[in-house]
Amino acid sequence: MALMQAPVGPSPGQTCALILIFTVLLQALCVAVTYMYFTNELKQMQDKYSKSGITCFLKDDDSSWDASDDESMINPCWHVKWQLRQFVRKIILRTYEEAIPSIPEKQQNIPHLEREKGPQRVAAHITGTNRKSTFSVLSSRNEKALGQKINSWESSRKGHSFLNNLHLRNGELVIHQTGFYYIYSQTYFRFQETEEVLGTVSTEENRKKNKQMVQYIYKCTSYPDPILLMKSARNSCWSKDSEYGLYSIYQGGIFELKENDRIFVSVTNEQLIDMDQEASFFGAFLIG
Repeated sequence: MALMQAPVGPSPGQTCALILIFTVLLQALCVAVTYMYFTNELKQMQDKYSKSGITCFLKDDDSSWDASDDESMINPCWHVKWQLRQFVRKIILRTYEEAIPSIPEKQQNIPHLEREKGPQRVAAHITGTNRKSTFSVLSSRNEKALGQKINSWESSRKGHSFLNNLHLRNGELVIHQTGFYYIYSQTYFRFQETEEVLGTVSTEENRKKNKQMVQYIYKCTSYPDPILLMKSARNSCWSKDSEYGLYSIYQGGIFELKENDRIFVSVTNEQLIDMDQEASFFGAFLIG
């Protein structure tokens, strides 16, 4: 009877070799999976940081950034640019606020020619003068104007008088710019008692005759006759015992004047006018 041989399993050496091979394969698989995982993570990190920081400004990016777009707000570059925009805005506002107080100081250093380019001041203030022939008989053109025109005013910069973008001609202020003007005038009347008798008129009659004082302001245009703008009157009675009397008439108002219009002042009883520069004056200035 033949003897039956029992099956022989792998030897211990073969078992160790199989275990070693399996371990090596498992480690290789783990290394491969780990490599692939980290490679993917590095790629994602690279993509993330390539869109943030200074890279957002170095690369060409024509896409528009919309604050109302959710995708734009998720993008890291949007946050970087938004923060930079806010920072620049703060710097600009701070610089502007610091520059405002220094603007008037800088304007003082602007050359004279540059300042003349701005709005021009249109104004005149002319004062009384003691020159002879202060009063003139109204011409035929102005013969319908009442009183006698004050023909001579002080227009140089002596004292308080000046002319800016207006000029004086024959006692008339000539307008160069159309607009609304405030026009004003004051005349000073000085009455002095005299014992003389003029012809057949007594001193008492002369007092009564000379007590009416009227000031007129006229405008001359292309219309043939002058146009009365304002008038003011005083009708005062001087005391018999007083040697002199002092009265002033002032009036002013706003009127529209056109280019080449002329304005002048006329008065009654011109012999009573005191043409001192602080007492009698005439002027106008543009208000709009």
